[in-house]
Amino acid sequence: MSGDAKYERLRMRFERSLTEVCDREMQQFPSLLEESMRYSLFAGGKRLRPVLFLGTLDALGKDPTDEPLLAVAIECIHTYSLIHDDLPAMDNDDFRRGKPSNHKVFGEANAVLAGDGLLSFAFSLLLKASVDEAHRSAAELLTEAAGCAGMIAGQSVELTFGAQTGGTQAALERIARCKTGAMIAAPCAMAAALTGDDVAGWKLFGETLGMLFQTTDDLLDYESGEDDGKPTAVSVYGLMGAQNKAEEYALRCTELLGRLRGETAFHRDLIQSVLRRTD
Repeated sequence: MSGDAKYERLRMRFERSLTEVCDREMQQFPSLLEESMRYSLFAGGKRLRPVLFLGTLDALGKDPTDEPLLAVAIECIHTYSLIHDDLPAMDNDDFRRGKPSNHKVFGEANAVLAGDGLLSFAFSLLLKASVDEAHRSAAELLTEAAGCAGMIAGQSVELTFGAQTGGTQAALERIARCKTGAMIAAPCAMAAALTGDDVAGWKLFGETLGMLFQTTDDLLDYESGEDDGKPTAVSVYGLMGAQNKAEEYALRCTELLGRLRGETAFHRDLIQSVLRRTD
């Protein structure tokens, strides 16, 4: 099976789990809150993070269908971060994935609550899934990635440097490693924790893949003419330098993957897909 075909198969499997879990677990939520949470959660997207989790489970010999709660928790945390990123106090974006941002549809207050609700919902799912030490370790890895040493730290540093022209290499790398890399590393590390594999090795691979993803994201923003004044790979390294950085990260990802066990053809294809992506 080609990498694209496997990715789509895993994505569709996740979509089914997402629908089933939300239909079962959201029954007692206030109707407006549930509507606004679902609006963003079901707005589409690549589902990179849960697919990476399922693909890594599969690579390490575990049936991906065994862990729907953890997969949904990953996507809930990612979606909450997008809702809050779009708010006027943050990035002030009116659109997300081709649709009006949550706050443009439901208002700023309800958008804040939708983000809060998705984060709380994710923690509820993590607790329900924590049936043994391996699952507790996986839950801890996700909460660390989402928290003040991970994604939140990256957002904080980005806001600090947001008003500066260009920015420093150290700041850029910290932002990318925390804000983007942490939540791409977590699914890989979680799968390793659940299978008794090399958590540190898979986490490092995921962090590097996250750096690659953020660099290509910056390149795509540059090509589309988007510039919000925040430090990007292009503003720090220049266009050719950013392209070279992306190639370096892709090579590093492949090298790291070579040290890990399992059937990793899916991950090798994914590296190239991220490097060559056009959206």
